[in-house]
Amino acid sequence: MRDTKAPGTLLDVLAAAPGNRTALIVPEAGIRVSYEALRGQVAALADALAAAGIQRGDRVAMALPNGLPVIVSFLAASVAGTAAPLNPSYRREEFSFFLEDTSAKVLLLPPDGGSPDVGSHPGKDARLAAADKIPVLTVEMAADGTVSLSPPALSTSRSVSASAPSPEDVALVLHTSGSTGRPKRVPLKHRNLAASVQNIADTYQLGPDDVSLTVMPLFHVHGLVASVLSTLFTGGTVVVPSRFHPLSFWRTVRDYRATWYSAVPTMHQLLLARVGKGNETPAGAESLRFIRSCSAPLPVEAAQRVEAVFGAPVLEAYGMTEASHQMASNPLPPQPRKFGAVGPGTGVRISIMDLEGGHLASGQTGEVVIQGPNVIEGYENNLEANRSSFVAGWFRTGDQGVLDADGYLRLVGRIKELINRGGEKIGPPEIDEVLLSHPLVSEAVCFGVPHKTLGEEVAAAVVLREAASEADLLAYCRERLAEFKCPKKIHVVKEIPRTATGKVQRRAVAAAFLSEPRP
Repeated sequence: MRDTKAPGTLLDVLAAAPGNRTALIVPEAGIRVSYEALRGQVAALADALAAAGIQRGDRVAMALPNGLPVIVSFLAASVAGTAAPLNPSYRREEFSFFLEDTSAKVLLLPPDGGSPDVGSHPGKDARLAAADKIPVLTVEMAADGTVSLSPPALSTSRSVSASAPSPEDVALVLHTSGSTGRPKRVPLKHRNLAASVQNIADTYQLGPDDVSLTVMPLFHVHGLVASVLSTLFTGGTVVVPSRFHPLSFWRTVRDYRATWYSAVPTMHQLLLARVGKGNETPAGAESLRFIRSCSAPLPVEAAQRVEAVFGAPVLEAYGMTEASHQMASNPLPPQPRKFGAVGPGTGVRISIMDLEGGHLASGQTGEVVIQGPNVIEGYENNLEANRSSFVAGWFRTGDQGVLDADGYLRLVGRIKELINRGGEKIGPPEIDEVLLSHPLVSEAVCFGVPHKTLGEEVAAAVVLREAASEADLLAYCRERLAEFKCPKKIHVVKEIPRTATGKVQRRAVAAAFLSEPRP
């Protein structure tokens, strides 16, 4: 790994590499941007935002597709104020909520009729939501890769320079997924993000020869911190296509000699589906040094097959927005990687806590709690959430897990998603894993449904590769699971609801079947 000084702000992250190295590549446009040019563009855009009235702490909302403009805009916004990226696919009501909730001072959008990869009219709903409330600026990219704002300034015509941020300034504000209620605002300071970037770089021994193929959406901490910032900090090259294309993925890997990529399990499985039954290693895969999986559980069978077919070690990691992304990861060879586990803590202290706040020994199951410089100190303006989420200096993740004797963490499931069947607590991922091991099942999700005497009963939904009967699937589960864990009903569906970042929405799946008669 490159011997780099630990960063304090995102400007330090960006300043680490020699100026003549290639920082970013946009494959579709054939654009290459050097570190010197990237630093210049970020500084110019930060000054333009300052000229538009943005001051330290002001929220700069942006709804931009993957590409050079969103990376430059994110970094510039974190310097001039605070970046607040939004999913470009949100509808008008969603944009209205997030713009109001973050108190956004300005909204950055692509030109009208921008990337066709983000809806039929990207920015339309966002513009409607912002109308008569906050200014909208257009982020444009010239043919040579220069990113600029239009109009260039709103509040003044004089030259204004953005001052350098401090480690204590909030660089990025994001929201939790909101699966258990109103989304919570997560303020990530420069020092939080810088610590996470350092942890990721150390974990994967990233250096200037590494090329990261960025496939995760850049309105999410996974793509921003793991794929982009950690690579820029270590002087590597970020290849950023407009979106994840399974059909062109391996061509991009081959053309740019990508050494790693990070993705959610859904993406890995889509790539496996393109390989087919022949299991032939795709051309170009030989350049991969490792493959990272994060943001959702990766089934053991899928991880083993990805590793066997693509010919690179698969390293499953564990991250949360509140921890500036990464908390744990399986290490690179020759250290052991354990399928089904997310590895030891990476610059983060991990413990398992019981209901009374006591710390449990290895092998005992409880709530995963964490400490570290990458972890937030609290949610914004949410006293109730802070009281319930922080205890004695530890952040409660809401995940149930167990640490083994080697300090490797295995996740059992989200505590609020555990199925309570007559007092028996069942972790849905265990049932997912069994169903996914069936040769005819391509996707599976287990969930709890109401039961009049047991409280909850186990059910599941599956997507099939080929026709299979519910009776056969149930019998398959009974051979591999204790009876109380076996689904009593398996629904065959065409697709399973997921978030924009690929996470399974168990509650959404369960809600779709709650209208059925109860047992």
